[in-house]
Amino acid sequence: MNIDWAALGTVFGVSLVTTVALVGLFTLGIVGLSKQPEPATRGGRAGTSLLLARAGAYVCFGLCAAAVAYGIYLIVA
Repeated sequence: MNIDWAALGTVFGVSLVTTVALVGLFTLGIVGLSKQPEPATRGGRAGTSLLLARAGAYVCFGLCAAAVAYGIYLIVA
């Protein structure tokens, strides 16, 4: 039995980087959704930052879902 240690190391490295990236994206999504509205002190711009935070959160969650779907595709195909 012969183990290809270079290939095993490559798989480990890619898995580690992918896991950290997905957890980071999901964390950014949670932070974006947990942002609370600020009081309107600058002439109605308080809702804009909340809207951008929510949109960014949904983009992060969408990227997470796309990465999971691609992983499932790779397993099935």
